[in-house]
Amino acid sequence: MVDYAAGIIRRGHVVGVPTDTFYALSADPFNLAAIEEVFRIKGRPETRALPILVSSIEQSVTLVRDIPDAYLVLANKFWPGALTLVVEATHRLPLKVTGNTGRVALRWPDSCIATALIESTGGPITGTSANLSGFPSCTNAQQIQKQLGDRLPLILDSGDTGAILASTIVRISGDDWTIVREGALPESEIQAALNR
Repeated sequence: MVDYAAGIIRRGHVVGVPTDTFYALSADPFNLAAIEEVFRIKGRPETRALPILVSSIEQSVTLVRDIPDAYLVLANKFWPGALTLVVEATHRLPLKVTGNTGRVALRWPDSCIATALIESTGGPITGTSANLSGFPSCTNAQQIQKQLGDRLPLILDSGDTGAILASTIVRISGDDWTIVREGALPESEIQAALNR
């Protein structure tokens, strides 16, 4: 089923995928038509960036410009896991994916299905939550079906993720970092990792 889903993504479509937090809308971040489809399905303003899911730190750094030290410290300590890192994107990524900000939100989820899908697709995939913009995030396929109906050709159903909190988001700019959203990973753990 993962290979089938990867084929759909490679053909420019969007798939509902479980992660270690909530289900995500996954598409090829290098395909502009697919990116537009994610925004359309979700009803998300195109000024908001789409998070990208990766399956290794090595894969992630190909999307980061001038890799900050804090990025590598946090990625090595907390990935795979519920931590999203926001950094300057390389020019490889279409500006549209970054919400025209030039910054990208990267995460390696602790989910064997999401990781297998990234590997099978042959590259990173988008990882914005699978819900209508402004509505609650979905922890199972039935909730996605209820919110998005028949807008998706496929939802990889692996049952309920059991998540209560989304990933924690940390924005890194040079030597500076800020917590944009405290989620499943406590701010105290991030501070401890960076203050060593």
